[in-house]
Amino acid sequence: KDQQVGGLVFFQGGPVRQAQLINQYQKLAKVPLLIAQDGEWGLGMRLDSTISYPYQMALGAIQDNSLIYKMGQFVAWDFKRMGMQINLAPDMDVNNNPDNPVINYRSFGDNKYNVAAKGIAYMKGMQDAGILTTAKHFPGHGDTNVDSHLDLPLLPFTRQRLDTLEEYPFRQAVKAGISGIMVAHMDIPALDSTKNLPSTLSRPIITGDLKDSLGFKGLVVSDAMEMQAVTKYFPNGEADLRAFLAGNDIIELSENSAQAIDVVKKAVRQKKISKQEFEAKVKKVLAAKYWAGLNHYRPASSEHLIEDLNRPQAKALVQQLSDAAVTLLKGDAGTMQLNPIAKTAIVNIGVTQKTVFQDELSQWYLNNDIFTVGKST
Repeated sequence: KDQQVGGLVFFQGGPVRQAQLINQYQKLAKVPLLIAQDGEWGLGMRLDSTISYPYQMALGAIQDNSLIYKMGQFVAWDFKRMGMQINLAPDMDVNNNPDNPVINYRSFGDNKYNVAAKGIAYMKGMQDAGILTTAKHFPGHGDTNVDSHLDLPLLPFTRQRLDTLEEYPFRQAVKAGISGIMVAHMDIPALDSTKNLPSTLSRPIITGDLKDSLGFKGLVVSDAMEMQAVTKYFPNGEADLRAFLAGNDIIELSENSAQAIDVVKKAVRQKKISKQEFEAKVKKVLAAKYWAGLNHYRPASSEHLIEDLNRPQAKALVQQLSDAAVTLLKGDAGTMQLNPIAKTAIVNIGVTQKTVFQDELSQWYLNNDIFTVGKST
């Protein structure tokens, strides 16, 4: 009410409480709020008592992308039922570093074409069902071994490598009409040589690369501004100001939003940004709110909310996606049906000891033999 923030992002709690809070906050806002959440695998990524769809790495194994489109529609329905308008998903990083501590199973995999196709199917499902989406983390957080929540990762690759690999899924998503892109906190000397400058705060990367070169016209959203990758080098509102001047339209999770608003107002008054560019940002956010239906905002009903979010059709889709993610090398689907008494070999390749995968399967296939085949075999 005091700061007139543009939106809120939720991270934890139960669906009833969250729906009630959203209704309460929307009542206080002069301009309806854009309510966001990370729902890479649906509401269950953040909220209890809700459905989690398979992680993106499991979805990467599915051959039929129409199933992923359908999942996008279901996730969008859940978001709208809760009174939310924007999903900070999908993750479109190419996970080409096995030591990545932060992307990992959040990615569709290490093949850029598959990542692009799956990400676009998921995005289209959500957007066609009426919610805004945000591909992340531009220009690609897949080949890092540092978690940007804790420090600033370095991406030491050439511009050509970034263009042809990391940026490929984002370029395809832009062509397919994605509504938003989230920018990562990474030091990328090939795109901006300023020392210790996260990509989120770089005008050459956001305005030059994403907006001008890739031709992206949608919402540019910063990654969380309280992450150590940013605050370590740019404290006291400096990060928020730089993110604003770099070209971000939405600044997410500012460390101190009151301070951020003050420094941005000051920059506008001092003409550090053109009036035309500032107004374009405002209009873009308002247009997104209009597209998401906030001009006809209705409070979310708590009645039957948990039953609606856990409807049988959604559970059936989770099973369908999970079945489709299993790659059968030989035989037919019947071969894979659970038969606890059948003699079963559970094999893992490239390891030296029993894995969680084998442990879990051995609880279902009781008459089993476990084999591990080492890398050097």
